[in-house]
Amino acid sequence: MTPHRTDSQAPDNLKLAAPVPLILHPAAVYLSGLGKGSQATIRYSLNCIAELLTSGECDALTLDWSKLRYHHTAAVRVALMEKFAPVTANKMLSALRRVLLEAYRLALMEATDYTKAVDLPNISAQSEPKGRALTESEIAALLKTCDSQRAIDVRDAAILVILRGTGIRRAELVKLELSDFNPTEGALEVRKSKRGKSRRVYLPRSAIAFVERWLLVRGREPGALFCRIRKGGRLQLDHMHPDAIWRILQKRGEMAGLESFSPHDFRRTFCSDLLEAGVDIVTVQKLAGHASPLTTAKYDRRGEETKRKAVQNLSIPQL
Repeated sequence: MTPHRTDSQAPDNLKLAAPVPLILHPAAVYLSGLGKGSQATIRYSLNCIAELLTSGECDALTLDWSKLRYHHTAAVRVALMEKFAPVTANKMLSALRRVLLEAYRLALMEATDYTKAVDLPNISAQSEPKGRALTESEIAALLKTCDSQRAIDVRDAAILVILRGTGIRRAELVKLELSDFNPTEGALEVRKSKRGKSRRVYLPRSAIAFVERWLLVRGREPGALFCRIRKGGRLQLDHMHPDAIWRILQKRGEMAGLESFSPHDFRRTFCSDLLEAGVDIVTVQKLAGHASPLTTAKYDRRGEETKRKAVQNLSIPQL
């Protein structure tokens, strides 16, 4: 099997000039050494990079990675920095470096060209907002930006209430299938999340209606619970990328005029609010999918006043 080739030339002549066996293709060699779960994520990253370099003319297997030089990779870094969250962009840069390493190992790149091309600093994560809890009024303001019958607004409102009501990770949210939603119980099956474990989470009763409203738009065909929406409102029933959730929240936050926040702040808010409501830490740990209650305890933002009130329940014998 060989990578696909078309006759048109990509900008800067980065498209493969002839078919290359997969065993000699840097991206294919790199992908073949990954686990099945990682292959889809890395392939997505490499496809994005190839599209950036060639204005959409190439994907991971039609780009000639051996032709990349420092000016190409530096431009990719800038583009990723503008388009993705720092953590995601750095993972994509890491995938780029690994492909170029395979190109060097396959004797497709000179050592000097390879060394210069991978000499890229990681993107600082300082632009990612510091963790904070979201207030009820802020969440209401976010939902208000979705106050229309457009497919994208109905979808985004359902995403917001699931993040708020379950505290699941954005990577877990985009993996949800239609079959994972049980409207009778308001339950969601989160399958093979972090560390490969699965768990069941529950939506507040008031949140179920948001998901049902989205399903009236989406339909009941098997597939991703939340899917991409193309221009003109056309639905494409495949899974979204986790970074799409980041971009949705950034957009909604700007529309609502809110202080910066991250998708993880919904998770932080979920844990903190449950603890403040008196839910025991082990139950919160199970709902959040934490390996240890020590991790859950880091989200406890009840402060000194809560501790002061807690000890008032202790009785002291009087003399």
